[in-house]
Amino acid sequence: MEAEIKKQQSIQSNQLLKLEYVLGIVAIISVFILGSVLLKTDMLFFRLLIGVGLGYTLTRAYTGFAGSINRAYATGSTKLLRAMALMFFVTTLATTTFLLYSNPTNYDLWINPINVGLIAGGLLFGFGMAFSSCCASGVLTDLATGFPRALITLLFFGIGIFIGFPIQHTASWVSDSWFSTSIGSQLQGGVFLPDLFKWDGLNGYVGSILLTALFCGITVYFAYRYERKRKQQNRYMEHETEKLQEQPDTFDSKDYKLFSQATYNRVFIKPWSLKQGAIVISVLFVLLMGVTKAGWGASTPFGIWFGKIVMFLGVSPESVASFTKMSADPFVLPFFEHPVSVQNFGILVGTVIYLLTAGKMKTMFLQGAHIQKREAALFALGGITMGLGTRLANGCNVGALFTPIANFSLSGWIFFIFLALGGIIGNMLAKRLF
Repeated sequence: MEAEIKKQQSIQSNQLLKLEYVLGIVAIISVFILGSVLLKTDMLFFRLLIGVGLGYTLTRAYTGFAGSINRAYATGSTKLLRAMALMFFVTTLATTTFLLYSNPTNYDLWINPINVGLIAGGLLFGFGMAFSSCCASGVLTDLATGFPRALITLLFFGIGIFIGFPIQHTASWVSDSWFSTSIGSQLQGGVFLPDLFKWDGLNGYVGSILLTALFCGITVYFAYRYERKRKQQNRYMEHETEKLQEQPDTFDSKDYKLFSQATYNRVFIKPWSLKQGAIVISVLFVLLMGVTKAGWGASTPFGIWFGKIVMFLGVSPESVASFTKMSADPFVLPFFEHPVSVQNFGILVGTVIYLLTAGKMKTMFLQGAHIQKREAALFALGGITMGLGTRLANGCNVGALFTPIANFSLSGWIFFIFLALGGIIGNMLAKRLF
C-alpha cells in the first residue's frame, strides 16, 4: 500500500513538472506575441524583452546586488561580490564603445552628485536590504519566490520612495554636488571620470578604464581577504545555491540527442554560474544603453505605483503632484505605457519563465509562502528605508551603483562603500532581532 502511494505521488510529481515545462514554453511564446501586439510602441516591447532577460538571468544565476553583501556577511562567501566586480568592469569597458568618439551629453548618463544624500542614501539602502534580503530588482524576482516578504517589502519600498520624492526634488544636499567636472556638470552634476584623464590620448577613457579596473581589483582583493579570514576562523559556510552552481558538468557530446531530458536540462534547468550571470547582465545592459541611450533603473516606478494607489483611494493627481514636487504625468500614465514599469514587469515575467521551464515554480513559491509577524515588521522597515535611501542617493543598487559605475561616475563607487557599510550594520542588527 505504501509503495503504491509513493508510486502515485511520483506520477503526480512528474505530471506537475511536465505541466510547468509546458506553461514555461507558453509563457515565452506569449511574451513575444502579446508584447509585440498589445504594447503601444516598439520601444516598450524592447523594454519588456530586456526586463524578461534581466529577470531570467538574475533567477537562473541565483544572483543579485543585495546578495553580494548579505551573503558575504551570512556565510563568508564573497563569490557573488567578486562576480559583481567582474560585471562592473566588463560593462564599463563595453560602454566605452558608445562614448569614446561621441558627445557624452547626448546620452542620459547617470553622473550622480556626490553629497550628504549619496552617503545617507547608501547607508539607508544597505541597512534596508539586510532586513528585506533584496533590493529594487530583487524584490521583483522575489515576488515569485518569496511572495509575502516581497509584497510587504515592495509596498513599503513604494511608500519610502513616495515620501522621499519631495526631498529629492527640493533638498540641495541631495541635488548639489561637492565635486564636479566639465561633463559631469552638464549631466547630474557629479564627477565624470574621463574628465580627469583628458591627457591620456583617448579622451580620458584609458585612464578611466584603468581606474575602474583598480577599483574592481581592490574590491576583489578585500573580498578574498575577508573570505580567507572567515575560513581561518571556521566561520565560513558554503552557500547552498553556489554548491548547486558548481556541480561538475557530466555532459558528454557522444551522448548528445536534441530531444532528450539531458538536453532539456542543459538548455532550461541547469543553473548558470555567477560569472555567466554577470556576463549576460553586462550584455543586456549594453543593449539597453545602446538602444535607449540610458542605463538601468528600477526603483522610481515603485513610488509612482504607490501614488496610483493613493489616487485610487480618492486623492487627486494634482495633490499627488504637489506633494511629490513632480509633474502629474507619470502618475496618470497607464502602467503599460511607462517604459521602466514595463521593464520591471518584464523582470517578474522572466523570473516566472525560468521557474516554470525549470520545473521549480511550485516548490520555490511554497518555500517562501510563510512568514512570521515579526518578520513582516522587519520587511516593512527594510522596504521603507530602501525606498527613502533611493531618493537621497538618486537611485538604488542599479540606479546609484551599477549604472553610475558603468557610466564612469565616481558616485557609484562612493555609494558602494556606504551601501556595504549600511549592509553590515543592518545584518548585525537583523541577526539580533531574528
